[in-house]
Amino acid sequence: MSAMRRREFITLLGGAATWPGAARAQQPGKLPTIGYVGASTPAGRSTSVFVQRLQDLGWIEGRTVAIEYRWAEGRQERYSEFAAELVQLKVDVIVTVATPATRAAKEATTLIPIVFGAASDPIGTGLVESLARPGGNVTGLANQISDTGGKKLEFLREIVPSLRRLAILANVANPAVVLDMAEADAAARKLGLHVNISEIRQAEDIAPAFDALKGHADALYVCTDPVVNTHRIRVNTLALAARLPTMHGLREFVEAGGLMSYGPNLPDLLRRAADFVDKILRGAKPNDIPVEQPTKFDFVINLTTAKALGLSVPDTLLARADEVIE
Repeated sequence: MSAMRRREFITLLGGAATWPGAARAQQPGKLPTIGYVGASTPAGRSTSVFVQRLQDLGWIEGRTVAIEYRWAEGRQERYSEFAAELVQLKVDVIVTVATPATRAAKEATTLIPIVFGAASDPIGTGLVESLARPGGNVTGLANQISDTGGKKLEFLREIVPSLRRLAILANVANPAVVLDMAEADAAARKLGLHVNISEIRQAEDIAPAFDALKGHADALYVCTDPVVNTHRIRVNTLALAARLPTMHGLREFVEAGGLMSYGPNLPDLLRRAADFVDKILRGAKPNDIPVEQPTKFDFVINLTTAKALGLSVPDTLLARADEVIE
């Protein structure tokens, strides 16, 4: 008997008796299904943390719940296609990572609950009506990346005291990035910095954006986005070649050679997203689950990159870092 047939046989024998409440309401042999839309690729700690937390809550992949994964690999045009597929599959809940994926899911269905694992300014981007009462079929966790611009520039000025000209790399096809860009631009101008915004819309725009920045910036603020996240090694290689210290919103960029990052801990947000999914699979309505905000922020410094750029990291800055990569 094949593994799949054996699983079905065990299910029909009454394995459903040990399932969580909502699963028991399903047809025999039909597992409740989560549609998971990832912004980049399957590799990543955030997804495994999400699956582990589901397991802790009694939802074991392949046994008490099925997960349909879709990976955009930084290509925004895939989100609408994935959302349509998941709606057609009649999944029980859709989990999205990043604002563009959430918008695509929201446009595809008003009935299937949607949980965003990390979205910037969900009110400003129109995903929810309010944090306390999201309205409709969407809820989840805000990442507040667009609120951290001022803090990131403070850190950047400490490591680059001569900072006068700031470049901002922004994928303007992402509404959350437009908010982040505006926040960083306003914070930079308050500090008297000259700002050079380099707009991109797809991966192919990254290299030309750096060509345009040469000789016109002292540091680079990279707006967090699935496109640049997927191509973060290329972004950091080009920045290093241009001798530009970089500030990012997620630690993954610093692991890939970026200089610094300050922002929410993504695995923590995805772990908490599993709690939202658990509530929904047990019968809760998205509108009754308030949007939550990050509680854990990470400040990460890459000393190897600092050395390659000839930068000296002040001890005061090192003391404030949550993690130092050497």
